[in-house]
Amino acid sequence: MRVTLVQNVPKLKKMSLSKFKEELDAIDTDLVVFPELALNGYLLKDAVFEDAYEMGEIEEFAKLSVVKDIVFGCVLKVGHKFFNSAVYCSDGKVVHVHHKNILPNYGLFQEARFFFEGEILESFETSFGEVMMVVCEEMFSAKVIEKIASTKPQLLIVLANSPARGFENDKLLIEYQWNSLLSSSAILSGANVVFVNRVGFEDGLGFWGGSRLINPKGEIVKKAELFEKEFLHVEIDNHISKTQKYLLRIK
Repeated sequence: MRVTLVQNVPKLKKMSLSKFKEELDAIDTDLVVFPELALNGYLLKDAVFEDAYEMGEIEEFAKLSVVKDIVFGCVLKVGHKFFNSAVYCSDGKVVHVHHKNILPNYGLFQEARFFFEGEILESFETSFGEVMMVVCEEMFSAKVIEKIASTKPQLLIVLANSPARGFENDKLLIEYQWNSLLSSSAILSGANVVFVNRVGFEDGLGFWGGSRLINPKGEIVKKAELFEKEFLHVEIDNHISKTQKYLLRIK
């Protein structure tokens, strides 16, 4: 299974279908994963209400998934509610939508002012096996990690817009924290973990990237550069059984 992690710089405006198609056409792979809010940008503030996508629009984006599966983040309007959502598309259709359950609302984060919280976290079936998707802040919740561990999906996809903070001794503290959470989740669940974080700047806020694939042993298989745009291509064995993953973990 070939997966491409798109570590890019989302624009702070609603992305057109033609622009999205242009990005996809440059990638030959089985699954393409974009970061959190890839179709909108992060610091939208009141523009959330103008730039949100209706489900009908998202279904048009899904038609681009006939040849390869696609995962992306966007602002999704459902009724009168606006969600920070992760969307999985395959065979030209929307397979699953996950609304971010935990919204940060402290310091430089103000998501709870503009979004509604999702209420469900569940796995779903794909041609590559059982998959779970979570969005950024959710990974800092013990309950979410417990849910991932008990579900034991084949693949965990984590979309993020994580700003750079905590420079200590030439190391980035936030990267260390993220890697600890991702590796622990991989070990506890036996899942391969795909983490996709954006780069670039919005209103002086810088995003660090560092997208990566972590195997069921909690090891980094491959990692993108920090602060640089990159298409990170990785290979995942999606046929490995839960017993095999357990044996790999204890070796």
